[in-house]
Amino acid sequence: MYSHGTINTQEGLMNLEKFKELGLSEPILKELQKKGFEEPTEIQSKIIPILLKENIDIVGQAQTGTGKTAAFGIPIIEQLEKSSKYTQALILTPTRELAIQVSEEINSFKGKKKLQILPVYGGQSITDQIRRLQNGVDIIVGTPGRILDHIRRKSINLNEVKYVVLDEADEMLNMGFIEEVETILKEITPERRTLLFSATMPDSIMRIAKKHMKEFRLISTKSIQLTADLTDQIYFEVNDSDRFEALCRIIDMEADFYGLIFCRTKVAVDELVNRLIDRGYDAEAIYGDLSQQQRERTLEKFKKKRSNILVATDVAARGIDVMNLSHVINFSLPQEPEAYVHRIGRTGRAGKKGIAITFISPSEYRKLMFIQKIAKTTIRKEKIPRVADIVNIKKSRIQSEIERIIDEKSHTEYLKAAKNILKDNNPEEILAAIIKYSFDREFDETRYREIGDVSVDRKGTTRLFVSLGKKDGMMPRKLVKMINNETNIPAGRINDVKILDSFSFLTVSFEDAEVILKSFNSGKGKKQAIVQKANDSKEPEKDRKKRKRK
Repeated sequence: MYSHGTINTQEGLMNLEKFKELGLSEPILKELQKKGFEEPTEIQSKIIPILLKENIDIVGQAQTGTGKTAAFGIPIIEQLEKSSKYTQALILTPTRELAIQVSEEINSFKGKKKLQILPVYGGQSITDQIRRLQNGVDIIVGTPGRILDHIRRKSINLNEVKYVVLDEADEMLNMGFIEEVETILKEITPERRTLLFSATMPDSIMRIAKKHMKEFRLISTKSIQLTADLTDQIYFEVNDSDRFEALCRIIDMEADFYGLIFCRTKVAVDELVNRLIDRGYDAEAIYGDLSQQQRERTLEKFKKKRSNILVATDVAARGIDVMNLSHVINFSLPQEPEAYVHRIGRTGRAGKKGIAITFISPSEYRKLMFIQKIAKTTIRKEKIPRVADIVNIKKSRIQSEIERIIDEKSHTEYLKAAKNILKDNNPEEILAAIIKYSFDREFDETRYREIGDVSVDRKGTTRLFVSLGKKDGMMPRKLVKMINNETNIPAGRINDVKILDSFSFLTVSFEDAEVILKSFNSGKGKKQAIVQKANDSKEPEKDRKKRKRK
């Protein structure tokens, strides 16, 4: 909890004593307070002082969700010079989602310090990335494949890098990225400091540490015990294109929906809030970039129920303490079990049973089952409500509300008008007309569009990104043939091929995905394309619009 005292009495900041003891500066402490941090996690307490006071490399064993991004991100910000022409820190992550998440979180710590931070990953326009890099970027957060691509194009300069971070190194190993990582490390001055973080420490990870790091210290933390007992947990299987429609149905099923909805990124939060508002809901957004004043204003509005929907990122949700939430909804599946438990723990407080809902796409089933296993909980499958069910529930609510008004006799001022109408009309027809007049839009089934059937591969599938598209002359049959020629995977096992202007997507089993990734990212021979794990929902807006026009 917050300690008593002040950092600056004029500004009335609370003293984060335990963070202060780690050696952090006042500007950083102010940013931590704004973000709702209370006290450091175990990994932060162990790592931050070492990075601030000692010149030694670090191998950190910690689960995702233990606060390790802040553990390495905050000291890096503390020690980097103000914005320069050269890249000062490089952070490698296994996935684009994590690259975005880490970039946003580190950016939220910098405060007024002029540092440029850029996520770099496949699926984005490489031309746009090159332009940003040429303008000068202090901290790059990227996936190995795309970083290596920039190195080969000479569009990235790593000569002045002071810090290299390998985040979730075990995942990079599992995804076949280690060769790329090692190639990248060879391009960076040996004078750098290297930080490696991994949930597990197999021999292969330790070999990388010994090969590419100077004197290093191994820091480990205790495993987090996860529980989510006081929450009724439900998941819905839905295609990405139907996710928003499914959310609207869930909201409309509840008489008094009062919920917190999680997305992975700030961009996704803004997009969802705008769509909800366009649909007529009272929704607000909260994320790390908001000023303290904006954050407080948004939270106050939500707490007083002047808005009933709050959409947030994991980072921004720190410090949010709102009682009596009816729902916590994972619009996007979190990256790790810890984040899942932290999210849903915001409902079901004070002994009350809350409801947590998670939407998963066909390729996310296996990941959800992993979360369920690690969190030692039960997440049951439900069917998305039918439109007819929603309309019937609304009709029942209106009937109950009318009966309540009659019982409370709060309608008497309208009796005279009612008698006048009754003189010439049938009572049942009058009542039906009033209901139509007042609630016709509420009962309009055309407000809801159909939701397609979902076929979930229980064995697990992986969506892959391929750096070739229509402008490269790519077609579905040609792409399948290219994959087949490179890996010998039969065409019948390559599904849901989608060709866009600059890149493509396809879906294969987990096992086939590993074969494809290893083959295309081996660094051996001349490969025709970059292939990475991908999330189809992350395709750039401009490409999505182009696809819709066609």
